[in-house]
Amino acid sequence: MNIALIIAGGAGHRMQQDIPKQFLNVYDKPVIIYTLEAFQKHPNIEGIEVVCLEGWHEILYAYCKQFNINKLENIVTGGENGQASIRNGINDIKKRHSDDDIVLIHDAIRPMVSEEIISDCIRVCSAHGNSISVIPCAEAMLRTVDNCSSNAQVPRDNLKRTQTPQAASLGKLLDAHKRALEQGITNSVATCTMFIELGEVLYFSLGSEKNIKLTTPEDIDIFKALLNSKRDAWMH
Repeated sequence: MNIALIIAGGAGHRMQQDIPKQFLNVYDKPVIIYTLEAFQKHPNIEGIEVVCLEGWHEILYAYCKQFNINKLENIVTGGENGQASIRNGINDIKKRHSDDDIVLIHDAIRPMVSEEIISDCIRVCSAHGNSISVIPCAEAMLRTVDNCSSNAQVPRDNLKRTQTPQAASLGKLLDAHKRALEQGITNSVATCTMFIELGEVLYFSLGSEKNIKLTTPEDIDIFKALLNSKRDAWMH
Protein backbone atom coordinates (compact mmCIF):
# COMPACT_ATOMS: atom_id res chain seq x y z
CA MET A 1 0.00 0.00 0.00
CA ASN A 2 0.99 3.63 -0.52
CA ILE A 3 0.20 6.08 2.26
CA ALA A 4 0.49 9.88 2.02
CA LEU A 5 1.78 11.59 5.16
CA ILE A 6 0.89 15.27 4.90
CA ILE A 7 2.85 17.59 7.20
CA ALA A 8 0.71 20.56 8.27
CA GLY A 9 2.20 21.36 11.66
CA GLY A 10 3.74 24.76 10.91
CA ALA A 11 2.42 28.12 12.09
CA GLY A 12 3.60 29.98 8.98
CA HIS A 13 4.78 33.25 10.50
CA ARG A 14 6.45 34.37 7.24
CA MET A 15 3.03 34.52 5.59
CA GLN A 16 2.12 37.40 7.95
CA GLN A 17 -1.44 36.13 8.43
CA ASP A 18 -3.54 35.42 11.51
CA ILE A 19 -4.16 31.79 10.56
CA PRO A 20 -1.67 29.08 9.53
CA LYS A 21 -0.76 29.25 5.85
CA GLN A 22 -2.02 25.73 5.15
CA PHE A 23 -5.52 26.92 6.13
CA LEU A 24 -5.54 30.10 4.04
CA ASN A 25 -8.44 30.17 1.60
CA VAL A 26 -7.66 30.49 -2.10
CA TYR A 27 -10.72 30.68 -4.34
CA ASP A 28 -12.96 29.45 -1.49
CA LYS A 29 -10.83 26.40 -0.72
CA PRO A 30 -8.13 25.98 1.98
CA VAL A 31 -4.61 25.41 0.68
CA ILE A 32 -4.36 22.08 2.50
CA ILE A 33 -7.44 20.78 0.69
CA TYR A 34 -5.81 21.38 -2.71
CA THR A 35 -2.91 19.26 -1.43
CA LEU A 36 -5.12 16.53 -0.01
CA GLU A 37 -7.16 16.39 -3.22
CA ALA A 38 -4.04 15.57 -5.22
CA PHE A 39 -3.49 12.43 -3.12
CA GLN A 40 -7.21 11.67 -2.81
CA LYS A 41 -7.52 11.57 -6.61
CA HIS A 42 -4.37 9.50 -7.21
CA PRO A 43 -5.34 5.89 -7.98
CA ASN A 44 -2.30 4.40 -6.22
CA ILE A 45 -2.68 6.22 -2.90
CA GLU A 46 -4.70 4.09 -0.50
CA GLY A 47 -4.58 6.20 2.66
CA ILE A 48 -3.81 9.69 3.98
CA GLU A 49 -2.42 10.68 7.38
CA VAL A 50 -2.10 14.34 8.41
CA VAL A 51 0.18 15.82 11.04
CA CYS A 52 -1.64 18.99 12.03
CA LEU A 53 -1.11 22.04 14.18
CA GLU A 54 -2.69 21.63 17.60
CA GLY A 55 -6.13 23.23 17.82
CA TRP A 56 -6.91 22.76 14.12
CA HIS A 57 -7.85 19.07 14.03
CA GLU A 58 -11.62 19.52 14.15
CA ILE A 59 -11.51 22.25 11.51
CA LEU A 60 -9.51 19.96 9.24
CA TYR A 61 -11.90 17.04 9.80
CA ALA A 62 -14.76 19.35 8.82
CA TYR A 63 -12.96 20.49 5.67
CA CYS A 64 -12.17 16.89 4.72
CA LYS A 65 -15.83 15.97 5.07
CA GLN A 66 -16.90 19.02 3.05
CA PHE A 67 -14.49 18.26 0.21
CA ASN A 68 -14.89 14.45 0.26
CA ILE A 69 -11.37 13.50 1.38
CA ASN A 70 -12.47 9.97 2.28
CA LYS A 71 -8.97 8.43 2.18
CA LEU A 72 -8.14 10.30 5.40
CA GLU A 73 -7.22 7.78 8.09
CA ASN A 74 -6.19 9.96 11.02
CA ILE A 75 -4.91 13.36 12.15
CA VAL A 76 -2.19 13.66 14.80
CA THR A 77 -0.52 16.66 16.41
CA GLY A 78 2.85 17.90 15.22
CA GLY A 79 6.04 17.96 17.26
CA GLU A 80 8.53 20.66 18.18
CA ASN A 81 10.00 20.64 14.64
CA GLY A 82 9.56 18.96 11.28
CA GLN A 83 11.53 15.86 12.17
CA ALA A 84 9.46 15.30 15.31
CA SER A 85 6.23 15.90 13.37
CA ILE A 86 7.13 13.26 10.80
CA ARG A 87 8.04 10.87 13.63
CA ASN A 88 4.61 11.44 15.21
CA GLY A 89 2.99 10.66 11.87
CA ILE A 90 4.84 7.43 11.12
CA ASN A 91 4.38 6.21 14.69
CA ASP A 92 0.63 6.55 14.18
CA ILE A 93 0.70 4.98 10.71
CA LYS A 94 2.44 1.87 12.09
CA LYS A 95 -0.70 1.14 14.17
CA ARG A 96 -2.57 0.34 10.93
CA HIS A 97 0.04 -0.56 8.30
CA SER A 98 2.93 -2.95 7.66
CA ASP A 99 6.63 -2.16 7.39
CA ASP A 100 6.57 -2.82 3.64
CA ASP A 101 4.00 -0.10 2.91
CA ILE A 102 5.40 3.00 1.23
CA VAL A 103 4.95 6.35 2.97
CA LEU A 104 5.09 9.52 0.85
CA ILE A 105 5.92 12.49 3.07
CA HIS A 106 4.61 15.74 1.61
CA ASP A 107 4.34 19.38 2.69
CA ALA A 108 0.75 20.55 3.13
CA ILE A 109 1.83 23.86 1.58
CA ARG A 110 2.84 22.29 -1.75
CA PRO A 111 -0.67 22.18 -3.24
CA MET A 112 0.38 21.92 -6.90
CA VAL A 113 1.87 18.43 -6.64
CA SER A 114 0.87 16.53 -9.78
CA GLU A 115 -0.22 12.97 -10.42
CA GLU A 116 3.01 12.45 -12.39
CA ILE A 117 5.17 13.54 -9.45
CA ILE A 118 3.33 11.23 -7.04
CA SER A 119 3.51 8.31 -9.49
CA ASP A 120 7.23 8.73 -10.10
CA CYS A 121 7.91 9.01 -6.37
CA ILE A 122 6.19 5.65 -5.86
CA ARG A 123 8.00 4.11 -8.85
CA VAL A 124 11.49 5.13 -7.76
CA CYS A 125 10.86 4.18 -4.13
CA SER A 126 9.59 0.75 -5.18
CA ALA A 127 12.72 0.21 -7.26
CA HIS A 128 15.39 1.64 -4.93
CA GLY A 129 14.00 1.82 -1.40
CA ASN A 130 13.60 5.59 -1.24
CA SER A 131 12.80 8.53 -3.48
CA ILE A 132 13.31 12.28 -3.26
CA SER A 133 11.49 14.65 -5.61
CA VAL A 134 14.06 16.99 -7.15
CA ILE A 135 14.46 19.57 -9.90
CA PRO A 136 17.64 20.79 -11.63
CA CYS A 137 19.43 23.84 -10.34
CA ALA A 138 19.19 26.40 -13.15
CA GLU A 139 20.72 29.38 -11.34
CA ALA A 140 24.37 30.23 -10.82
CA MET A 141 25.21 29.23 -7.25
CA LEU A 142 27.63 31.25 -5.12
CA ARG A 143 29.19 30.28 -1.80
CA THR A 144 29.33 32.87 0.97
CA VAL A 145 30.65 33.00 4.51
CA ASP A 146 29.37 36.47 5.48
CA ASN A 147 25.99 36.50 3.68
CA CYS A 148 26.86 39.67 1.78
CA SER A 149 29.73 38.72 -0.56
CA SER A 150 31.25 35.76 -2.41
CA ASN A 151 34.45 34.71 -4.11
CA ALA A 152 33.49 31.13 -4.97
CA GLN A 153 30.87 29.30 -6.98
CA VAL A 154 29.33 25.86 -6.60
CA PRO A 155 28.96 24.02 -9.94
CA ARG A 156 25.22 23.81 -10.53
CA ASP A 157 25.51 20.56 -12.51
CA ASN A 158 26.33 18.86 -9.21
CA LEU A 159 23.30 20.32 -7.40
CA LYS A 160 19.63 19.34 -7.12
CA ARG A 161 16.83 21.30 -5.46
CA THR A 162 14.72 19.05 -3.29
CA GLN A 163 10.96 19.10 -2.98
CA THR A 164 8.34 16.77 -1.58
CA PRO A 165 7.02 14.10 -1.73
CA GLN A 166 9.91 12.13 -0.26
CA ALA A 167 9.24 8.43 0.20
CA ALA A 168 10.48 5.26 1.86
CA SER A 169 8.95 2.16 3.33
CA LEU A 170 7.34 2.55 6.73
CA GLY A 171 9.87 0.15 8.24
CA LYS A 172 12.80 2.09 6.81
CA LEU A 173 11.41 5.37 8.12
CA LEU A 174 10.78 3.97 11.59
CA ASP A 175 14.33 2.59 11.73
CA ALA A 176 15.84 5.84 10.42
CA HIS A 177 14.05 7.97 13.00
CA LYS A 178 15.12 5.58 15.77
CA ARG A 179 18.76 5.73 14.65
CA ALA A 180 18.60 9.50 14.29
CA LEU A 181 17.53 9.92 17.91
CA GLU A 182 20.23 7.50 19.04
CA GLN A 183 22.84 9.57 17.18
CA GLY A 184 21.57 12.91 18.49
CA ILE A 185 20.07 14.00 15.16
CA THR A 186 16.92 15.80 16.34
CA ASN A 187 16.28 18.73 14.00
CA SER A 188 17.18 17.72 10.47
CA VAL A 189 15.64 19.98 7.83
CA ALA A 190 13.87 17.20 5.91
CA THR A 191 13.66 13.45 5.50
CA CYS A 192 16.30 13.60 2.77
CA THR A 193 18.77 15.50 4.96
CA MET A 194 18.19 13.10 7.86
CA PHE A 195 18.87 10.15 5.54
CA ILE A 196 22.09 11.82 4.35
CA GLU A 197 23.19 12.38 7.96
CA LEU A 198 22.59 8.67 8.55
CA GLY A 199 24.77 7.72 5.58
CA GLU A 200 21.99 6.65 3.20
CA VAL A 201 22.19 6.86 -0.60
CA LEU A 202 19.21 8.75 -2.01
CA TYR A 203 17.44 8.26 -5.33
CA PHE A 204 15.86 11.05 -7.35
CA SER A 205 12.29 11.18 -8.63
CA LEU A 206 10.45 13.73 -10.71
CA GLY A 207 9.85 17.23 -9.36
CA SER A 208 8.50 20.37 -11.03
CA GLU A 209 8.99 24.12 -10.95
CA LYS A 210 5.20 24.29 -10.47
CA ASN A 211 5.42 22.21 -7.29
CA ILE A 212 6.01 25.36 -5.25
CA LYS A 213 6.08 25.69 -1.48
CA LEU A 214 3.80 28.46 -0.20
CA THR A 215 5.97 30.37 2.26
CA THR A 216 5.41 34.08 1.58
CA PRO A 217 2.46 36.21 0.38
CA GLU A 218 4.14 36.37 -3.03
CA ASP A 219 3.92 32.58 -3.26
CA ILE A 220 0.14 32.80 -2.91
CA ASP A 221 0.08 35.13 -5.93
CA ILE A 222 2.09 32.56 -7.91
CA PHE A 223 -0.23 29.77 -6.75
CA LYS A 224 -3.28 31.72 -7.93
CA ALA A 225 -1.64 32.33 -11.30
CA LEU A 226 -0.85 28.62 -11.67
CA LEU A 227 -4.44 27.69 -10.80
CA ASN A 228 -5.80 30.13 -13.37
CA SER A 229 -3.37 28.85 -15.98
CA LYS A 230 -4.48 25.29 -15.26
CA ARG A 231 -8.12 26.29 -15.62
CA ASP A 232 -7.47 28.01 -18.93
CA ALA A 233 -5.74 24.90 -20.28
CA TRP A 234 -8.66 22.73 -19.18
CA MET A 235 -11.21 25.07 -20.74
CA HIS A 236 -9.52 24.84 -24.14
